[in-house]
Amino acid sequence: MDARPLIVTLALDQENQARFEAERKRFYPARLNRIPAHVSLFHALPGEEEEAVGATLVEQAAATAPFPLEVHDLMRLGRGVAYRVRARELEQLHASLRQAWLSWLSRQDAQPFRPHVVVQNKAEVEEARALYDRLAASFRPWVATATGLLLWRYEGGPWAAAGAFPFAARPLVGQAAGA
Repeated sequence: MDARPLIVTLALDQENQARFEAERKRFYPARLNRIPAHVSLFHALPGEEEEAVGATLVEQAAATAPFPLEVHDLMRLGRGVAYRVRARELEQLHASLRQAWLSWLSRQDAQPFRPHVVVQNKAEVEEARALYDRLAASFRPWVATATGLLLWRYEGGPWAAAGAFPFAARPLVGQAAGA
């Protein structure tokens, strides 16, 4: 059994993933940027439960259609900047997964869910403030698409891909973004 923690993130459409990656590459201190831009759902599930975690992800992904994800605001991190994201479907998906894994949740994962994408962290405070002000000056909300779930294994800094679970259900006809 592999005891290294498991991480679950939300997969995004290629265009928006590339956008977040480019910003992270540009703004995150290079020596510390060892993981891709992501929306974390769970930070530390037990590695020895990988089979059960994977089975739950298969089930949830099969029952979920791709959905619009509103990138609605910026978030100060003290020493960094993130984009806040929201979608009713994301809240429901997270709540369902949380319930399935309740007994395994770390202290961090048991906290209220505040989904975001970090594009800078561990920078100098003044540098983070300047980036926030720069991004805020031209920020306009936009919509990305959530396309699935990703499973990662924590490797002491970097992450190793452990599985991809594309959303498979068909969207409801006439479903409005964020409805």
